[in-house]
Amino acid sequence: MEGITWDKEVDALVVGSGAGGMAAALTAREEGLDVLLVEKTGRIGGSTAISGGALWIPLNAQTEAAGHPDSMDRVWTYLEQTVGAAAPDDMKRAYLEAGPRMMDYLASRGILDVAARTASPDYYPDLPGAAMGGRSLDPLEFDGRRLGRDFRSLRDPLKEFTVLGGMMVNITDVRHLLRATRSFAAWRHSMKLVLRYAADRARGYHRGTRLLLGNALAAQLFHALLARKIDYWLDTPALELHRDPSGRVLGAAVARGGKTLNIRARRGVVMATGGFPWDPERRARTYPQPTGLWSMSPRDNAGDGIRLSESAGAALGTGHASPAFWAPVSVLESADGKRLHYPHLVWDRAKPGLIAVNGAGRRFVNESASYHEFVQAMYRSHDTAPSIPAFLICDQRFIDTWGLGLALPGGRPRQHLIDAGYLLQAPTLAALAARLGVPGDTLQATVERYNAHASQGLDPDFGKGSTAYNRYLGDPEHAPNPCLAPLAASPYYAVQVYPGDIGTACGIAANPDAQALDAAGAPIPGLYVAGNDMQSVMGGAYPGPGITLGPALTFGWIAGQHLAHAQH
Repeated sequence: MEGITWDKEVDALVVGSGAGGMAAALTAREEGLDVLLVEKTGRIGGSTAISGGALWIPLNAQTEAAGHPDSMDRVWTYLEQTVGAAAPDDMKRAYLEAGPRMMDYLASRGILDVAARTASPDYYPDLPGAAMGGRSLDPLEFDGRRLGRDFRSLRDPLKEFTVLGGMMVNITDVRHLLRATRSFAAWRHSMKLVLRYAADRARGYHRGTRLLLGNALAAQLFHALLARKIDYWLDTPALELHRDPSGRVLGAAVARGGKTLNIRARRGVVMATGGFPWDPERRARTYPQPTGLWSMSPRDNAGDGIRLSESAGAALGTGHASPAFWAPVSVLESADGKRLHYPHLVWDRAKPGLIAVNGAGRRFVNESASYHEFVQAMYRSHDTAPSIPAFLICDQRFIDTWGLGLALPGGRPRQHLIDAGYLLQAPTLAALAARLGVPGDTLQATVERYNAHASQGLDPDFGKGSTAYNRYLGDPEHAPNPCLAPLAASPYYAVQVYPGDIGTACGIAANPDAQALDAAGAPIPGLYVAGNDMQSVMGGAYPGPGITLGPALTFGWIAGQHLAHAQH
């Protein structure tokens, strides 16, 4: 491009600060490149920072020690069953081969500290090649105080992952907190958490510094970014990609401090802006109907990287099984019109004493199925009966024990949720049916049939509690089926759930080197994609926990390696 004035020159420009972007930036720096990372928002971490943080990396170095020896043949068999032709074989193979190398690379350099799950079934454990653990890893707890004053630049987690106004908790913590008055071990664990949190707030931190889940993952990467003195610019959206006459991407124009700056990227640009879950127009073209802005992703993930890549000649991938990674979402609308979304991922649906019904008052799904499969079942059911929204229903005993969405367990206040219309309460099933607008006699019959079987630990209609994955999320202390119990203790409660998502699966087509491809399948020199800006290597299928962050890190690492070592 002639006549352009470059305001800054670097080897690599990374757009987006989630797992994919930070992995690309860190790898490029480790390999000797000068790197600049730009982030549209005022916080580092993207979708990663508000996620559950799991990484699905089969054949990682901890698999065998976790008690689940694995093999490429087994993993490939499982992916063929779950993903199949929805993603190209060369991309799946590149992911499986590079994933363990990526983990070894980042771990050996002190960038990531993770632990493989000893018990965590793949989402379809009855299929050939599935594993009961070892393939998914979790980031270890991270002390946010290590970030110093930059702690405030890390994106906060979802409120649903915190209690007491900012103390992060995981499932183990919640179980201890709920049993704190009944067990000395639980009380001791709970007191340790609360005292640490109180000390954080007393020292002036805006939230707790004990970081877990995806917030810990983002913090680990951010800490490594700071330690390597990688330049990062917040509040700096990318506006345009610059190309030469041959089509090679030379750099990008960004907005910073009220000015447009042109950044020259000698080796290339990596797009990792989080997909398009908050782009209404692209959602309308891509998602099944009906749909709405029910995403759990950050609201700034509006497809910037995909649009800019397309403007440079990149093509969208094809052949996906699903355009998004689904999750049922309930919505609390406040008096000022703001909406709070709650993702019903793993905490309530699988527990004993909850059912889901459609607008006809009938069950339509195994409530313990994965969040992705649950929403797919909503859409299938909607073809024959109104199922959007659907309703999660429980009784008093259930909500006191497990909670329901934003209604917390343990006798926490919930009247404000009832007053807001988020939580529906009624003394009888007939009255609840009237509140939901479903046929009362049908709902009564549905619950009676479910109760009769649940009391025996059976679900002949949908098989709730029939798989290892179902039981993993149930109540291990409840027999004979950890996922089944009758609904019998009035009053009854319900929340409406919508077909939300935790990110998009449609993105820019890429090759095994993470290079963006044009419509003819040729790589565009100087342009890379990672994270949800890349067409999902899972093809929109959801085989197990961590199949978004695992590929994001892996292809970010691949992009960083290619930037450093390929002929440019």
